[in-house]
Amino acid sequence: MTYQATAISDDLTTLPKLPAWVSSGRAETLETVAFRSGAALTLLDQLAADPRHCVPGKLLANRSALNAATATSKLEGRLAREADIRDAYYLTPPGEARGPDGDLLAFWRDAVRLKLTGRDWHDDVQGLVGAAFADDVVMLIASGATRAKTEGPLAGCVAVMRAVLEMDDRAERIACLLSDVVLARTLNWKTALPITAQHLTKATLRDLVADGQGGDLTVQQCILGSVEDTIRLARDLAVRAATLHVIAPKLRAKGSEAAVALFLSEDAVAPSMMLSPIIQGTTIPMTDRAARRFCDRLVELGVARELTGRPTFRLYGIVR
Repeated sequence: MTYQATAISDDLTTLPKLPAWVSSGRAETLETVAFRSGAALTLLDQLAADPRHCVPGKLLANRSALNAATATSKLEGRLAREADIRDAYYLTPPGEARGPDGDLLAFWRDAVRLKLTGRDWHDDVQGLVGAAFADDVVMLIASGATRAKTEGPLAGCVAVMRAVLEMDDRAERIACLLSDVVLARTLNWKTALPITAQHLTKATLRDLVADGQGGDLTVQQCILGSVEDTIRLARDLAVRAATLHVIAPKLRAKGSEAAVALFLSEDAVAPSMMLSPIIQGTTIPMTDRAARRFCDRLVELGVARELTGRPTFRLYGIVR
């Protein structure tokens, strides 16, 4: 792996920014939401799809999955904290039950790995949503896509959400997942990015179903806010990834390049499970002591932080 720190650092000043007029004030009509969301989605598409911006795509997807899991936990009435969801997923030994919080994050991490291209792209979506909705997936997504073509991407997201919740008012995660799929397909993305759940509330979704077309504006405003947050997250991760690339040559531990790559794809890294005895996704060995020292060195250099505040069972990441 070769790091080009100077080139990456120079590119940071060229990262596209969200115009102030997009996020200033609340969009009061469906027309203004559509106008602002068009600009915001264009910017997000540039950040996510253009490699020149150096946004770490896997890290953005996995961090967005955690955000979606936290949001849908609230929608489903469990109110799990982000830290609890992260712990349940990352600290459960392989083969053991993660519990509902860990399973929820696993659901959203599976969602970001769905391939949305090819003849049979919907097969994996059907497998993820389960038997209750599998037969309706194609129809639901198609109806949302049709609405998106005539009224804009966020209208398509809202249409599929409403359709799912009218079938089952407790299927919040399925509604949000299929909404994200509609958005991704509208933008010609190859994979989905969990966006639409982040600002929603149970009351907002209840009103969406109860009020017919009346709840559209509120939900679209929520999704627009989530798009704006995702843009900020993408920019932040690009900066953090570039900083990590700059200091990477200073890391002398065996396997440091593979470990850096892991930090650029996972929003949390457990040294004793993901770096030792084998660096996850590789065949490169790393001792438990070396793994802990590597993570502590990243903290010393200011490019990572410990996420839990605990003396044991620690997690590290380059995200805030």
